[in-house]
Amino acid sequence: MSPGDDTPQPYPSLVPRLSEFYGIAVYMYWNDHEPAHFHAIYGGDEALVRIDDGVLLAGSLPRTAARLVQEWRLLHREELAADWRRARAFEPLNPIEGLR
Repeated sequence: MSPGDDTPQPYPSLVPRLSEFYGIAVYMYWNDHEPAHFHAIYGGDEALVRIDDGVLLAGSLPRTAARLVQEWRLLHREELAADWRRARAFEPLNPIEGLR
């Protein structure tokens, strides 16, 4: 983007993978709709998880995967919020460490 140009620049069609742990992949889309959220995928299941309070906005995950995603979200809420702001601005996202 050149100085003074407010036009968002397209990013590759790839969706950034923020993290992966215990078979759960976490993604965030560029300039996605509000509220701030991420996508958690485990096997054939996918859930959209709100960053601030962990509410499932859509989809579902098996109980254990959902618990692990919530644990991870609590540990990395600030990093997730920062990546959300970057994604909304079409800026590169930072990877986030998975659960150990």
